[in-house]
Amino acid sequence: MHSFTTLFALAAPLLAVAQSTTTIQVGGTATEPGGIFQFNPPNVTVSEGDVITFNFSGAPGNHSITQSSLASPCTPLSGGFDSGWVYIPAAGTPVPQWNLTITNASSPIWFYCKQLVPSPHCKAGMVGAINAPTTGNTSFDTFVSNAQAFSGNPGQEVGALVGQHASASAAPGPIPSGATLFGSPAASATATAPAGGSSGSGGASASTSPSGSASGAGTSSAALNGVAMIMGVALA
Repeated sequence: MHSFTTLFALAAPLLAVAQSTTTIQVGGTATEPGGIFQFNPPNVTVSEGDVITFNFSGAPGNHSITQSSLASPCTPLSGGFDSGWVYIPAAGTPVPQWNLTITNASSPIWFYCKQLVPSPHCKAGMVGAINAPTTGNTSFDTFVSNAQAFSGNPGQEVGALVGQHASASAAPGPIPSGATLFGSPAASATATAPAGGSSGSGGASASTSPSGSASGAGTSSAALNGVAMIMGVALA
């Protein structure tokens, strides 16, 4: 019994680190490398069960994390995940976070920011990837090139918390005073969107515009509200 207890005690730390967390900054400032329209780092390598924590730290800013595809970087992926728009008027605390758990790490996961103001963020290169190759015609560089060459405006449909190969359990949060969450994603493709809140921890609830579902209900209103909120934010 003593030997078993000892082995378990030695193995416990290994089990604890089996799931790791990777942080990605959403948005930047005009003075930092990469500028305003960026996910930093833009491409990460993780394993199944790992968690990606997105920090909406780019302030002022209004950004989303919306799943897409390599071939169409600025179009929401059918059945894909979506954070909704998070409007941050100025730097402050707490920084809203969104936790995304990887459910299948066997293929790349692509995402973009669907904000349109002052110009489409996706076409400016605000795209990101999880487990994307670094070389070849399916590389992250190819994804960026496809985004910059995208014709028309990026898709504005409101997606869900549960996407393809990754899922979140809650909308971004906590939402500090002055910040706003618009287009809160539905729990699933057919569920009613939550009223907002944290990404797994306590905090102020979000104030949302009409929340849509993956089918696109409420999309136009949410998109207009998301864009309207950014109008007073220079270059964000």
